[in-house]
Amino acid sequence: MAKASKATVLIVDDEEGIRETLTDVLNDEGYEVITASSGEQALTSVREFSPEVVLLDVAMPPGMDGIETLKAIKDITKDTSVIMISGHAKIDTAVQAIKVGAYDFLEKPLSLPKVEIIVKRALERQRLEKENIALRVTERELIGESQKIKTLREEIAKAAASFGRVLISGESGTGKELVARALHEASDRKDRDFIEVNCAAIPHELIESELFGHEKGSFTGAFERKKGKFELADKGTLFLDEVGDMALATQAKLLRVIETQEFQRVGGSKNIKVDVRIIAATNKNLQEEIKKMTFREDLYFRLNVIPINVPPLRERKEDIPFLVEHFLENLARQYGKKAKKISKTTLNALINYDWHGNVRELKNTIERFVIMNTSEVIDIKEVPSFIVQETDYAALKTLREAREQFEKDFIIKKLQDNNWNVSKTAEELQIERSNLHRKIKALGIDAGRSD
Repeated sequence: MAKASKATVLIVDDEEGIRETLTDVLNDEGYEVITASSGEQALTSVREFSPEVVLLDVAMPPGMDGIETLKAIKDITKDTSVIMISGHAKIDTAVQAIKVGAYDFLEKPLSLPKVEIIVKRALERQRLEKENIALRVTERELIGESQKIKTLREEIAKAAASFGRVLISGESGTGKELVARALHEASDRKDRDFIEVNCAAIPHELIESELFGHEKGSFTGAFERKKGKFELADKGTLFLDEVGDMALATQAKLLRVIETQEFQRVGGSKNIKVDVRIIAATNKNLQEEIKKMTFREDLYFRLNVIPINVPPLRERKEDIPFLVEHFLENLARQYGKKAKKISKTTLNALINYDWHGNVRELKNTIERFVIMNTSEVIDIKEVPSFIVQETDYAALKTLREAREQFEKDFIIKKLQDNNWNVSKTAEELQIERSNLHRKIKALGIDAGRSD
C-alpha cells in the first residue's frame, strides 16, 4: 500500500491506550501524528500545528467535552476536518456534531481499517475543495494581454483603492461581474462579504424585500424575519447587476439608502445603519434610459462616481488565444479530462469570429469542444459553420493579400473535403504533393491529420 503524504493528524482522547493504538496505525500510513488528552490541550495543538484532520472523542471528563471542543476548533479554523469518536454513540449526538461541522462520526470499539479509510476520505475532500477554490479564483482572472485589458486592470487597481461607487458598463457576456469581484478583492473590504443582486432576475414586487429585508408578517408569505442584501453586505460590497432593469419606485428608495446608508426592512419601523460599498453594472445605455424616463438621473449620478467600461471581445481579438487556452485547461480539469489542443486553423476561425455573446459565448463554445470532441486536437471540422465565416476579400488592402488569403481558404476547404489527406488534395488540385506541402507551410495552415 502506498504511503500517505505527510499530513498531520491530531488524536484527542482521554484514554492513553486509544491514543497509542491510533498513533501506531496512522504513523504506519505515513501521517505525522500528535496527541492530546483533553479539549484544552487539543485547542493548543490546533493553534500550534494546524492539523489537517482531528480524531476527537466525545466524552472527556472532567473538562471540555467533544462537542464543545469541536465548536472551538471550528472557531479557530474552518479548514480542519474533525472526525468524532464515541463509545456511547447516540443519534442526537451524531446529528449535533455534524451540524456543528464534524466531517464524520465513528463508534467505539474502533475499526482501524475504517479509521484509515475515513482519514483518507477527509484529506481527499480537502484536496478537492482546494482545487475548486483555485479553479474559482482562476475563473475570476481577467485573461488577456491586449492594451484594452491592460487599461481595464489599471482602472480596477485605481478604483479599488478608493471608497467611491463604481458603475460598470458593457455588453452582455463581457465579464462585468468579473470586474466587480476584482474590485472587491483588491479593496480594503476583501475580507468581508461580496453580495450580488441580479436586478433583472427578481420580480419587481420582491426586489425591495430582497434589498432591504422584511419583518415577519409584513406581507403574504413572510413567515419569518429576513435580512436583506444591504444588511448582509455590511462592511463589504453590494453588487447591483443589471441595475438598469430596476423599477422606478425601487430606484427612489435605493437613492435614499445611498445618501443616508440607512433603511428600514419592509414592514419595519426601525432604522438600520450599514456601511456598504455599492458597485453597479448595466448592459443598457443609462443616459438613453434617462431620456425615456425609465431611469432616474439623480440615481445615475450617484452610481456613476467611477465609470468603468468593459470592452466587447471583438475589440480585443488578440486576447482570444489566451482565453481559449485558459478555458481548455480549466474545463478539462473541471470535467476530469486531458486538456485538448486546438489546431491553428480552428484558432484562426475563433479569432476571426465577432462573438456577439462575448467571452461567455466563447467559453460555452470551448466547453462544447471539451465535452463532445473525442480527439485530442480540436479540428476545424468540429467548429460550428456560423463561426467559420467567409473572408471579405474586398476588405483586404492589396491584391497580393487577397490572392494569398483566397489561396489559403481554398486549400483549407479542399483539405477538409479530403479529410486532411495531403496526397488526395494535391491530386485533386493537380499539383505536386511536395508543392502543396510548401504552400501549407508558407500560408501557415495547420494540416491537422495530414499524411
